[in-house]
Amino acid sequence: MIVADDSLLLREGLVRLLEESGVVTVVGQAGNAERLLALVDDRRPDVALVDIRMPPTYADEGVRAAHRIRERFPAVGVLLLSQYVETGSAVEVMTRQPGGFGYLLKDRIADVGELADAIKRVGAGEPVMDAEVVARLLSRRRVTSALDTLTRRERDVLALMAEGRSNEAISRRLYVSGKTVETHVRNVFTKLGLEPALEDHRRVLAVLAYLQS
Repeated sequence: MIVADDSLLLREGLVRLLEESGVVTVVGQAGNAERLLALVDDRRPDVALVDIRMPPTYADEGVRAAHRIRERFPAVGVLLLSQYVETGSAVEVMTRQPGGFGYLLKDRIADVGELADAIKRVGAGEPVMDAEVVARLLSRRRVTSALDTLTRRERDVLALMAEGRSNEAISRRLYVSGKTVETHVRNVFTKLGLEPALEDHRRVLAVLAYLQS
């Protein structure tokens, strides 16, 4: 894994946290997008952990670097970190390239278990979306949207789907049967006018594309 953040203190703290937990092996660190891209090209890690805001402008350099990594090195997963919920450009990248892409708030990195799970899933080619980001996306929809036709439980299922959760994971989270989850998923796609796909990341792509529209 490569860790990219302009803060040396945070960067080294992340490296120590991950290596002490035995979750991953860090093969490089970067303080800016240019260095990050060079390291990815040279070392081809499974995952790059990248801050959204990086030098020189501290705007969306991390997002643009993530997009370039996914285009040039599709086997490398990218997990973006952000101090605040910034849904625009990050979600745009995920909408285009959902598999092997994730977006977490930095608050989550304090929970090494949650961070490790996100890294593992992104490295396996799955999408990962922070629950708070999903909630923000849902809340931004107009009152007169198709989302209003969903029941409360269907909205719960949709939010977990957008996080990249499988039906089995949703079943465990909501304490309902797998068959019940399948029914809710079918209802969600029907009401939103979206055809469910076989692959988990494809259905996330459809959900996020709809939320962004």
